[in-house]
Amino acid sequence: MNKPAPFINPYEISIALRYLRSRNKSRFVSFISMISVVGIALATTVLIVVLSVMNGFEYEVRNRILTIVSHATITGLDGYIENYKELQTVAGNDPRVLSSSAYVEGQGILVSAKDIAGMRLQGVDPAAEAATSGVGQLMREGVLSDLQPRGYGLVLGSVLADELGLVVGDRVIMLTTQGLMTPAGLMPRTRRFTVIGIFHAGMYEYDKTLAYTHLDDASRLFRTGGAVSGVRLALSEPMQADLIVRQVARSFGGGVYVTDWTRQQANFFRSIELTKSIVFIILLLVVAVAAFNIVSTLVMVVRDKRAEIGILRSLGASRFSILWVFVIQGTCIGLLGTLAGIFFGVLLSFNISWIVGIIESVLGFRFLEADVYFISDFPSRLLWSDVLKVSSIAFLLAVLSTLYPAWQGALTRPAEALRHE
Repeated sequence: MNKPAPFINPYEISIALRYLRSRNKSRFVSFISMISVVGIALATTVLIVVLSVMNGFEYEVRNRILTIVSHATITGLDGYIENYKELQTVAGNDPRVLSSSAYVEGQGILVSAKDIAGMRLQGVDPAAEAATSGVGQLMREGVLSDLQPRGYGLVLGSVLADELGLVVGDRVIMLTTQGLMTPAGLMPRTRRFTVIGIFHAGMYEYDKTLAYTHLDDASRLFRTGGAVSGVRLALSEPMQADLIVRQVARSFGGGVYVTDWTRQQANFFRSIELTKSIVFIILLLVVAVAAFNIVSTLVMVVRDKRAEIGILRSLGASRFSILWVFVIQGTCIGLLGTLAGIFFGVLLSFNISWIVGIIESVLGFRFLEADVYFISDFPSRLLWSDVLKVSSIAFLLAVLSTLYPAWQGALTRPAEALRHE
């Protein structure tokens, strides 16, 4: 009984691999093959690194936002909540709420000997705020617990403190947006504060505009009459913040506004996803161009090997065998390029921060300016799902690029190929 013929014959693989190696008559063709491998490798590497950097940027910004911004916030319809302790009790009864912190918020202007700057003041209870947000862990100087009632202490963002030339122990005058009517006209309410701490969130927006004081001091300054602006919640499941805060508000009885970090930063994260999709498509076109270089490579190989194709056909090789020879050759080029791209892409993704740091120190400038971007460092977060997606697409495009030239080689007629030999 005859055995079925194998799908791919060993001699087809042997011939394809021999065509990849350099020969005296075909060094230029082998050089073009090497260029195709390098092109696919570079395109794959760039796509993996860029996606890793964008993933790292999104991940780092989200973590920093959640460190200084609460997972969810409940505020009053008129801007204040008087029975906020009852709201905190209701929130504490929900097992998904880890902690809550009442706050008073207002706008003001800080005046120092060096400069003046607008800022956003938040009055907090230090213990509750430390349990609800990560501000206590961001302190560069001083500690959050140094905020005492009637102490009129102030914790500033690092950029704001540097801009005003303030250090711990300095005194600064604050002017609020709320004024007092006097015979001379409307005069802003002022208060002298003492800087007792400086925090550094690593995000310019918060380090430049945010300051903390004690809840009681903010209530007196803005004259809230014991009410608070709202209550912030720390949740065990931040990704479900929208659902949880709504349920807490319903349990409280309604009559409040609710928001969460996904709403506050929705446009920002939506823009990141959109940018990442656009960049992926653009760089995928680069991968496609690199993969389609295999077409020109195999076309040249087919023309260079016409005589050998004619001999193989005369010895009984089928068109299907000739087709497989060039498909295997192109597939090897795509596979080598893809594997090299994966290796260098993963290597660069894990070391991109270190590499960029060296480049910045040599060139003397920063790629990410803090006053333009949310963060100033160069994060990277490699997702193996992205590596698999990129490598699969690159390899698939490389394989598809082999079909046309391989089919043209299979159509070569032995008589025409050997006519001039």
